[in-house]
Amino acid sequence: MKFDFETFLAASPNPYVILDPELVMVWMNDAYLGATMRSRGELVGRKMFDAFPVDEASESFRLLRTSLDRVRETCEVDEIALIRYDIETPDGTKDVRYWSATHTPICEDGELRYIMQHTVDVTELQQLRQVGDAMGIIRRANAVQEQNRSLQTEAKRLLDFFEQAPGFTAVLVGPEHRFGMVNEAYCDLVGRKDLIGKEVEDALPEIADQGFIDILNTAYATGEPYFGRGEGVHLKSAGGDATELRYLNFIFQPIFDDHDAVSGIIIQGYDVTQETQAQERQELLVNELNHRVKNTLAIVQGLAMQSFRTPDSQAERRVFEARLMTLAAAHSLLTKGSWGDASVDEIVCKSAEATLGEAMNRIRSKGDAIRLPPQTAVSLAMVVHELCTNALKYGALSNETGIVDVQWSIGRGEERQFCLEWKESGGPVVAAPERAGFGSRLISRGIGDQSKSSVDMQYEPDGLRCRVTTMLGSD
Repeated sequence: MKFDFETFLAASPNPYVILDPELVMVWMNDAYLGATMRSRGELVGRKMFDAFPVDEASESFRLLRTSLDRVRETCEVDEIALIRYDIETPDGTKDVRYWSATHTPICEDGELRYIMQHTVDVTELQQLRQVGDAMGIIRRANAVQEQNRSLQTEAKRLLDFFEQAPGFTAVLVGPEHRFGMVNEAYCDLVGRKDLIGKEVEDALPEIADQGFIDILNTAYATGEPYFGRGEGVHLKSAGGDATELRYLNFIFQPIFDDHDAVSGIIIQGYDVTQETQAQERQELLVNELNHRVKNTLAIVQGLAMQSFRTPDSQAERRVFEARLMTLAAAHSLLTKGSWGDASVDEIVCKSAEATLGEAMNRIRSKGDAIRLPPQTAVSLAMVVHELCTNALKYGALSNETGIVDVQWSIGRGEERQFCLEWKESGGPVVAAPERAGFGSRLISRGIGDQSKSSVDMQYEPDGLRCRVTTMLGSD
């Protein structure tokens, strides 16, 4: 049995209209003509939006056009739950109407031939709903108004925080890096205030000349932040053309939208010009001091050579020069760290290398990662030198088999007790010296503040044991 579906649709009380792929109306039933207050002659052969014109910027146009385009692109059914689409009455006025529409593709051989639109006029239902909603409109409006006031207050607070932030901050929008927001500190930094809406390259040409536009482009393209630390930037001062070198710590941080795509860049940082210049002055003074100390050490060495000129004094001269070289090595170690704290591992290794030469490979050292203040570091270097010298002359390093183990650690108490242990083994039998020489006296003084430092020397048969401790104070 075959059915005449056109007859069925024509008799249906529900409005139906058939469109071709170009949205030209080719057929509609009587219910559709009644709902739209049109005749068949007015509609057949005309495009949908020509027969029923509507502002293309309106929500009505967007909803209907999007639904029809989706059917044309996907050949799948699409629905509009609710759309306002006003109909022109015979007297030329507009009748407010609400519809629910279903768009069904009709395909032949896999290609779209027609689109069937089934519409339902839901204007009365919508009006009833509006009447019900009207009862709560005032309450909801008051709540929304109160919420808006709260949001405005919070937004103002955030803007005040942004403006008063101690660091400079700017927000760049889009790939062209257009200023969207800037705070007072940023305006002061670059020497101008008329930045909003302008591109960085146009507003601050001196920035572009220094390669920062390329850095911004890279951050925007990769989504990776860029960190500048103490970076020198030439900026124009307010009201002048001359540039001034400023040192800045800053970050270019990409901004991501809801689709994880970069939409802009936040610039945030601090002017560290004064700190950087102060550090440069300090380094200059330290270098000058180092130069003078080295000259002084050279003079002392020259005096020693003049003082120890007799054959009988050559041994004493070599001992003195070795101690002087150890002091110079400790000084160089501290110079490298700008006279800051020095690593115990470096102190032990540098002092031992300066004294032992090839015998250095018979020293086994290990310990915690500890840094000592400058004066304590120099004292430890001298103590290690004397222990190495004694080991070479009388102890474990005076033969071919002895070794030295050096270990250090630090306590976790309030004053942090530092401890270094020197243990010799494999050398000749040792005994306490009958007379304490300068080296022994230097070791016995310990390191750091003598009131908080102690030294324990044990001359055991299998080798010397020396334990040096001092209090470093709290962190």
